Amino acid sequence: MEKIEQPFSELPEALVEEILAKSEEIGSSLYESFKEIQKKKEDIRNQLLTKGFLKRDSEVGYPAIPTTCGIDGSYAVERLLSIDFVACAAVAIEGLTPPSEKRHWEKPHHRVFIGPEKHNPESTSIIRGLMMEMEIELAVKAPHDIVFLDGSLTTPLIYMNQAINKIVESKGTKLSKEVIDRLDEFLTTYQTILEAKRSDKLWAGIPKYTTKRELGEKFSWPAHYDDRAVLTTILYPGEFTHPIPLTPPLQPWHLKLPTGDIDREFDDILRRVHVMYYKPHKWTPALRVEIAPSIATNNSRIAILLQGLKYQCGTPGILEPYPLYIADRMVKHLRKAIPAFRQTATKKMTELHTGDIGEIFFSMHGYRTESGR
Repeated sequence: MEKIEQPFSELPEALVEEILAKSEEIGSSLYESFKEIQKKKEDIRNQLLTKGFLKRDSEVGYPAIPTTCGIDGSYAVERLLSIDFVACAAVAIEGLTPPSEKRHWEKPHHRVFIGPEKHNPESTSIIRGLMMEMEIELAVKAPHDIVFLDGSLTTPLIYMNQAINKIVESKGTKLSKEVIDRLDEFLTTYQTILEAKRSDKLWAGIPKYTTKRELGEKFSWPAHYDDRAVLTTILYPGEFTHPIPLTPPLQPWHLKLPTGDIDREFDDILRRVHVMYYKPHKWTPALRVEIAPSIATNNSRIAILLQGLKYQCGTPGILEPYPLYIADRMVKHLRKAIPAFRQTATKKMTELHTGDIGEIFFSMHGYRTESGR
């Protein structure tokens, strides 16, 4: 028999009623904002058309369908009585076939780390940095014409900077050493992605959630709607916006190295990253696509990118490129698998222990799991 979800079963009745009443108020408020955008749809379209920011994919041509690949990662930290159990994984998934990549694709198409760590509130930041290193490594090694990254192209630097700051505060752990050992390769491969100099290879960041308003600020759109929300309503299927640079940060982009030095090499590179929006089909929202300047200024490369996006978003109900959707579903199961990994480790400990195994079960008792992409 199918299990029926009862989300309110453990909540007091009065609390549920109050929340439902407030939810209706929120719905009315949100609808007013929605109507505001609907009223301004034509004005916003005219702004984009007049300034030459609104284009159709047919304008850049129809190249052969490219091979594609999606990269995504996930991490989890389970807080136990005696230690922390940390894990992260990144996977690379080929897009819908045909076409299938015929060139050599180095195996395995995943990276994984799992191990015990001493109690450290900063383990989450550090394991997230390791996850980003794995994602970037897979993205560069994939031989496909287009490689989609889940998230903004600025996210790897942000996560790595946070991770290294925490590593400096908590030296000597196996997890910290793993991040530092991979750092040089990360810096090289990340720059490769941000510059995308190879004419036969495209990388694109596809963030699902965004608060960016490059176009909104340029054209003075309502401040409570981000660009993706507005353009999902404005764009017709097959339309995209002219690429523009990302909103510059308030402070220069930088990466604090384990030595304490500050690396500002990526500041100029990230300031040249461009963003565009594309609505492949009627059933898809506008996709935010972050790309290198070498792609943004080349119509032939844009045509290949749009063709890949259109082909990989061809399934109604999947609101992002197919390989990213599958990669996301895979890595999100990491958190669910952590208790099984812990159980396996506990079983091995009981086999090796000659004393009271109850002490082992206490020490391996889990309190909570922190996880994320």
